[in-house]
Amino acid sequence: MNEGHWHTPNPSTGSVPKPLAGRRVLVPRGGPWGDGVAARLRQLGAVPVIAPLINFAPTNDQATLDEALADLAAGAFDWLTLTSATTVDVLYAYKAMIPVQTRVAVVGETTAAAMQAVGYRVDLVPERDNSAQGMAEQMIDLESEPRKVLTLRSEIAKPVLTRLLIEAGHDVRSVVAYRTVGVPVSEKIAGDVHSGRINAILVTSGSVAEQVVEQFPDIPASTVIAAIGPRTAKDAKRAGLSVDVVAERQTVDALIEAVARFPLPTESTP
Repeated sequence: MNEGHWHTPNPSTGSVPKPLAGRRVLVPRGGPWGDGVAARLRQLGAVPVIAPLINFAPTNDQATLDEALADLAAGAFDWLTLTSATTVDVLYAYKAMIPVQTRVAVVGETTAAAMQAVGYRVDLVPERDNSAQGMAEQMIDLESEPRKVLTLRSEIAKPVLTRLLIEAGHDVRSVVAYRTVGVPVSEKIAGDVHSGRINAILVTSGSVAEQVVEQFPDIPASTVIAAIGPRTAKDAKRAGLSVDVVAERQTVDALIEAVARFPLPTESTP
């Protein structure tokens, strides 16, 4: 899969542009994914502030998840599907084994990047519509014969993917892999957001948007809210966020490029 990479000019050919010089940008996920985003932001001069806003809590049906992951390792499935980066955290935490013959389909560049950051491969990311519905449509186009599919999802996810695959004749086992819970930020970060010291907040999912609204009730108008694609922007607005920047594509590169193009207010001295 071609994720798209951030291309930095060769230092010998001139200085690297720093459109985000000195800007503090809140990165709402930690781990390898958050580290990668922080590195890209630093290339443009930004000061990344990694503040995980969501995490996963164990599913309420542990036995079903354990059985599904054991069957996955044993080669029982033709496909494994994931629709969020948080599901990657679950796979990694459980040291899940994905056999070579099991193809992996994920929705979103965020999820694909999270998979590859912890050493899992990705075989399919929807090309046309990077959503659960788009992935179902592409898998149905690829597979003319009935296949066995393991769909790992959050407790709150709508079963769009499962429903469409079953309607197309596939054998789908839909398993709740985790519950999404908010992670309280430190008082310092909450204070920095409230005071306007954080210049931009990256919003990478509807769950992140809900936490931004809940944890930062008084976001200054000067703080840029940037959503990773139109679908996330819609979820963010539904959660009550005023979105300033929407990436044209659902990729980290597109999100950072959009923030870099947006005219951020002149920063006051901290």
